[in-house]
Amino acid sequence: MKELSIIPCGRKKIWDNHPEMGAVPAKNAYTGTLHKRTRQYAEMFTDQWVILSAKHGFLFADDIVDGPYDVTFNQNSDEIVSYAQLICQADEKQLKQFDRLVVLTGQKYKPVINGTFPDGMPRVFPLANYGGIGYILQALKRAVEAHTPVH
Repeated sequence: MKELSIIPCGRKKIWDNHPEMGAVPAKNAYTGTLHKRTRQYAEMFTDQWVILSAKHGFLFADDIVDGPYDVTFNQNSDEIVSYAQLICQADEKQLKQFDRLVVLTGQKYKPVINGTFPDGMPRVFPLANYGGIGYILQALKRAVEAHTPVH
């Protein structure tokens, strides 16, 4: 079974510590602990991963992020990527070819994922039942250390 992890981008970005940096690959743009842990988990347990950004949509590791931004899906902003754009990106980037999505985000991303991918496409949200960022980070760390995925 081919699985695609969808991981969050995160508020902390490379420009927070290095404002002089220009455009960078997505794999270098996001520096927060949650992003790093979800990426580590995704690399260990799934076939491929993609970052979900409220501004840029789905980003592969080598896709370029042009500079700092601070928007989330639960804001009202013209900078937020539309569902139509996400659906097009999912098609263009062949994200619907996978047998299952492993969505490594909190609850707020559920409507975004469900609005982007067809109902028949299997998906799991293994972190959705954890009551806060601390518990999510602990679960991810334990899973990677034990080589056992979160269920």
